[in-house]
Amino acid sequence: MHDIGLEGLQFIELTWLTAAFLFIVGFVGGLVSGFIGSGGAFVLTPGMMSLGVPATVAVASNMCHKFPKAMVGAYKRWRYGQVDLKLGLVMAASATLGVQFGIWIQEWILDKWGQAGSNLYVSVAFVLVLVTVGGYVFYDAWKIARTEKAEEASKLALWLQSVHIPPMIRFHTAGVTMSLWLTIPVGLATGMLAATIAVGGFIGVPGMIYVVGASGLISSATELVIAFLMGFGGSIKWALNGMIDIRLTLIILAGSLFGVQLGAIGTTYVKDYLIKVVMGVIMLMVAVSRGMAIPKYLAELQLISASDTTTGFLMKCSFVVMCLALMVGAVIILGAMWKAKREERRAESLVQEQELQHVEHAV
Repeated sequence: MHDIGLEGLQFIELTWLTAAFLFIVGFVGGLVSGFIGSGGAFVLTPGMMSLGVPATVAVASNMCHKFPKAMVGAYKRWRYGQVDLKLGLVMAASATLGVQFGIWIQEWILDKWGQAGSNLYVSVAFVLVLVTVGGYVFYDAWKIARTEKAEEASKLALWLQSVHIPPMIRFHTAGVTMSLWLTIPVGLATGMLAATIAVGGFIGVPGMIYVVGASGLISSATELVIAFLMGFGGSIKWALNGMIDIRLTLIILAGSLFGVQLGAIGTTYVKDYLIKVVMGVIMLMVAVSRGMAIPKYLAELQLISASDTTTGFLMKCSFVVMCLALMVGAVIILGAMWKAKREERRAESLVQEQELQHVEHAV
């Protein structure tokens, strides 16, 4: 295997405008991360790639910033009683192994097809994962909202919980008892996907919801514990390969640390299904953004014939859709928080008026 360190990789020129965009991307990514627990990588990695950052550097730098941000978000939501620490540690054990395997896949692709191949792989993987998972999650959220039923465990999760293969583990916060062996596939998939495209929450959160049977609120909070542990180990591996651009890492981390706390607070004001709505909407929009970038990478690998004008136009469209996805995510989350907070204040005012009337009546 050839050296895949700094030599031959393009670290982008960092201007004030680029830095400002990265800070905003980090803030929205952190906001989404604290709210849905996915780490926000489906916003951050494409956001960096839209600026011309090579896929491998974007994945590595994103993973490096993720673990301290995830630690902050996990602690914040643990204080709200939303984290199942035992479930997080069990899932993180297998996810860490998945991370190492995923990094090996990225190294192999980069060595065989170069940066264009890596860019294509990451973009195609994003589109496939985002459309599949995002579409299902959005449909599930719409179904729950339409029927106004409380969130229930899936039929698959209920069946798996009935399978008794020792050792059986009780996850108290999630309210689930399950065989240790049945949690391993979800953890491995989470880690492998996190290492290859810096997205683990797409598999981790839905996996805990639909396979383990935890609620959306508990799953999104517990995923932050997993993201911290596997992100720490993965960052060490990427750093040894010289893939981390510390400038990008620090800028998006600065923005993320503000956003992740605000997003975590937002989970205390909204219904569980809204977490799925936010995840589904942003996933599908980012899928469109990454899909528009694929023709450029295919052309660079000489797999298709496309003019620079055409690919350049598609890349600009990809950037615009990416910005819209950031805006939509922030508006949905902040709007829901503002609406819930207003209703809470209205309820408090009503209680105070009733108490005052009661006192006046008593007098």
